[in-house]
Amino acid sequence: MAKRDLNKNLHKAKTNKKDEFYTQLSDIENELKHYKKHFRGKVVYCNCDDPRVSNFFHYFSYNFEKLGLKKLITTCYKNQEVDLFSQNNTEKAIYLEYNGDKNGNNVPDLKEIGIHHLKGDGDFRSEESIELLKEADIVVTNPPFSLFREYVAQLIEYDKKFVIVGHQNAITYKEIFKLIKENKLWLGYGFKGGAAHFINKHYEDYATAGDHLDGMIRVSGVHWFTSLDILKRHDKLILYKKYNKEEYLTYDNYEAINVDKTKDIPFDYDGDMGVPITFLNKFNPEQFELIGLGISNSGKEFGVRPYRKEHKKYRKEVQKRGAVDGDLYMIKDGEVTVPYARIVIRNKKL
Repeated sequence: MAKRDLNKNLHKAKTNKKDEFYTQLSDIENELKHYKKHFRGKVVYCNCDDPRVSNFFHYFSYNFEKLGLKKLITTCYKNQEVDLFSQNNTEKAIYLEYNGDKNGNNVPDLKEIGIHHLKGDGDFRSEESIELLKEADIVVTNPPFSLFREYVAQLIEYDKKFVIVGHQNAITYKEIFKLIKENKLWLGYGFKGGAAHFINKHYEDYATAGDHLDGMIRVSGVHWFTSLDILKRHDKLILYKKYNKEEYLTYDNYEAINVDKTKDIPFDYDGDMGVPITFLNKFNPEQFELIGLGISNSGKEFGVRPYRKEHKKYRKEVQKRGAVDGDLYMIKDGEVTVPYARIVIRNKKL
């Protein structure tokens, strides 16, 4: 399988089977250690996990008393077999409930875990799963990348707090970016180096020898998305560069300067700035205002396509015909320069 096909399948998987990227326990522990105060007295729901082998279930069940949980619920899509990878060979599924240790050994024994059969397939959109969702306070899982929009929309509809895994490209979805602007969703602490190793048997791993882990696939650009308040969200980004018009070019179709790296945001510029989407990893809503994502010639927020296939092909030598709506571009020496995806921001505290 070519790398381009792998990347395409990661984002456009047509079946839940190919969306099975099981998260390592170490990655779950590294992220959730920052959220411990939020779990006390809460019902946690993991609705995209095989509950008998999921590392999310393992983390919450073995830390049930430490976190002070009220209840843990997990469901899985179309599976009743004790196997890490769902065979999707049954139209029915199960869900598990765990209410804490009963015999004093601080281990979630099988007899302490309630196993319940669902009438349906366990899809997170099913009526049965939604009823379990209503019972939950916080949802924590790794949902299918291909259904990320729909998955987050459901969490918002039912007003649920969450900590979930997704690809950073989801930031450019207009539905997701709107939630970020409205302070309903933001980025968590993330994976080391902006990449994660997932347990997955459907794709060949093209990672280098140093990055390769047997039985896993390395995926770049994945992140944690959350609606729980964390200290990182209030960290002030230290700016040290001074604005000068020679270094910071202005877009030809929108009144804003282009900033290629988050660390290069000038501390003394009071206008609009186009920054990489990775800026959101440092975003403090008290320090910056989000103006928009992908600005058209009319200055109206466009949405999800900061550049198109032909722009990616030529990068900085796009044929001189102007960029399409939704792109920020600059004309220099007769050539159109189209940067990567940009978020337009403004400094609130010069």
